[in-house]
Amino acid sequence: MIIYPYKEFTPDIHPEAFIADNAVITGDVVIGEQSSIWFSAVIRGDVAPTRIGKRVSIQDLSCLHQSPGRPLLIEDDVTIGHQVTLHSAIIRKNALIGMGSVILDGAEIGEGAFIGAGSLVPPGKSIPPGFLAFGRPAKVIRRLTEEDVRDMERIRTEYVEKGRYYKALQEK
Repeated sequence: MIIYPYKEFTPDIHPEAFIADNAVITGDVVIGEQSSIWFSAVIRGDVAPTRIGKRVSIQDLSCLHQSPGRPLLIEDDVTIGHQVTLHSAIIRKNALIGMGSVILDGAEIGEGAFIGAGSLVPPGKSIPPGFLAFGRPAKVIRRLTEEDVRDMERIRTEYVEKGRYYKALQEK
């Protein structure tokens, strides 16, 4: 992993988090326990704070950043898919952001919401809790089914387990 301080800020990473060797993390970033930061992800806290809760997966090639005075907040048990860009947004617990999506300044993704792959959530847009949103720009499509919620839980659990596995490999 590549960890850079930025001015007076050094990333605060929980010892139970998995950080891939080629992930880059800099500045005012906090990462909670059992979270996983995957290959080639970039998390910058050099403009405003980035806060990542517990059991969050930030998957391969994702980029997290902010605008001045606008932190990026990711609550517990969130899945951020591959190649996602998050910029000064709020992602509430149990949400899933699908691969290749872009979530922009001031957007808020509600608790347990699902953003479909390739979506663009424009600045200031709110996606309600427990709904699927999809498109460019993202539009609310429907309430999530029980099957959707189970699948999101399966993905979260698998990434916590994979994070533990890879962390153990790093420690050998």
